[in-house]
Parts: sequence; C-alpha cells; structure tokens
Amino acid sequence: MRPRVRALIVAACVSVAAATASAQRSSRAVTTAPSGRLSTPQDLGLVEGGDRALWQKPEQIMDIVGIADGSVVADLGAAGGWFTSRLADRVGPNGLVYAEDIQPLMLDLINRRIARENRRNVRTVLGTANDPRLPAGIDAIMLIDVYTEMQIPPANPVVLLKNAARSLKRDGRVGVVDFNPGGGGPGPAASERVDPETVITAATEAGLKLVMRDPHVNAFQYLLVFARAD
Repeated sequence: MRPRVRALIVAACVSVAAATASAQRSSRAVTTAPSGRLSTPQDLGLVEGGDRALWQKPEQIMDIVGIADGSVVADLGAAGGWFTSRLADRVGPNGLVYAEDIQPLMLDLINRRIARENRRNVRTVLGTANDPRLPAGIDAIMLIDVYTEMQIPPANPVVLLKNAARSLKRDGRVGVVDFNPGGGGPGPAASERVDPETVITAATEAGLKLVMRDPHVNAFQYLLVFARAD
C-alpha cells in the first residue's frame, strides 16, 4: 500500500474513533440526579439535553399511554417541565396538564417556562414526598425518569402511587418510564437503576394493575402502564 494512502486511512480511522468516543460521552450524560438526592436546577442541563427528544421518543410514549387531545394529565416530578411541555402540546387547549413537583424552586422554573412558551393549559402543583396532591378526574399520570427519586426517604413509592391513583378516573392510566437495568446509554449508573419488577410490585401494593409493558419503548428505557385494580 502506498504511504500516502496508508496515512489517509489511518487518519480516517482516528477521526471515526474520536467521533464515536464523543458520541458515547454525550450519550452517557446523566439524566437524573446522582444517587441519594433530588434533582436540582443545576442538573437540568443534563436532564434536558438537546438530543433527548430523539432518543426518548416522547410522542411514542404518549401514544402508548393513550394521551389525546382534551386529556387531563399529570406530570409527577416534573422538574423543569421538559416533558410537561410535550404533554401540553398533545392535550391542546381543551386539555390540562398538572406539573407536580415537591421543590418550590422547580415549580418556579416551570412557571417561567409556561410564561415563556405562552401556555394556558398547564397548572403547577406543590406535592409532598408521599402525596402529589392532585385533584380528582385525571386521565393519565406520567412518571418520567423519576422512580429512583421516589425511593429516597422519607418517600415511599407505594404510598405515593396509592395517593396518586386516587386522583385517576375509573379508566385512568399511570405511565412509568425509566431506564433499563444495566449500563450504557443515558441515565444513571447501573447500580442506581430500578428494575421494572420492583416498580410492578410497588404499584400492585398500591392498588394498581399492570395493563401493558413495553420493555424497549426506546433504545434505553422501559414503559409500564397501570390502571386502577378496582
């Protein structure tokens, strides 16, 4: 092989390897708070990465849960309101989204976002660790990438889910999206991820029943859909 051709091939391989490494570093960006603490505003740059919509596929998630125009939905642990905005677009002016969080500072950020995006179909709700304090008549409750934080004391996932379920309509749904066990991709470290069976057990104790399970709603996450057991 001629030296110049060999040099070009080596340079191309180095360039591809560097690009791949960069992409892997980006895809490993943490999208939840470090273990043992709640997300903070400083974490939102990681939670709301520019490629999140591409890999998380929020439209597909909402399709599966059955969120439609005119729905009344709640986004539990809404943080900065990234998913809240997508829910608001989906339900439209005839629907309503309750953006719930237990941190007043997060709700302040959501209110700013609502004003910036000129949304009239979003209401913020200050919940507690074990009670989201939602009104009755909810069509769907979404828990997106928050189950790990729901296990931080004094929070109790069973109590929280039980209180949330009381707000559901009889045919309402609870959608839980979280990261598949194991490493790789965005999300927390492997040791911090919650196995879907753990979520199912807690939801069952809370009076919910599993009605649908998508183990790969996107490349990195699972989706569990629950209904009221009664």
